Amino acid sequence: MTLRPILIHPDPRLKKHCDPVVTVDDEIRKLADDMLATMYDAPGVGLAAPQVGVLKRLFVMDCVKDKATAPAPMVMLNPEVTWTSEETNVYEEGCLSIPDQYAEVTRPKEVRMRWLGLDGQIHEEQFDGLWATCAQHENDHLDGKLFIDYLGPLKRQMITRKMEKLKRERARAAKDQSIL
Repeated sequence: MTLRPILIHPDPRLKKHCDPVVTVDDEIRKLADDMLATMYDAPGVGLAAPQVGVLKRLFVMDCVKDKATAPAPMVMLNPEVTWTSEETNVYEEGCLSIPDQYAEVTRPKEVRMRWLGLDGQIHEEQFDGLWATCAQHENDHLDGKLFIDYLGPLKRQMITRKMEKLKRERARAAKDQSIL
């Protein structure tokens, strides 16, 4: 497994609509393995393919936070929401592509998803709590939508400016490293 670099907002690839996964092959399996390793290393509970620069409809997630509980990694290819509850939930969301920035986002409390698994079979499951929030957040990535798109324009601009500054600082630090 290879740790992949995570794109930081604003990056145009994060705003693109992703293409469906056509075949479950070794390349897709490797991508899923790399994404899980990258997500766990970050650490995060979800990661979508566009966040690592791959514009395919694929995301991984594992919302088990208790160290005493076994991990429950999930890989979803071509996921689709088939049902959402009318009841909503407010969760303070963050994103690996928008590091150290959090905001409350309101989403359906429960969601049913259908997806293609790495086994080539169609799966369907209903999620609630953090799992529902994460599934919706990651699925949004596949449509070029970020959690900050749910915020007001001022808050969104403020976070975007912070990310632009972070990217400049990282570029400057990398340049300084290369000079040494």
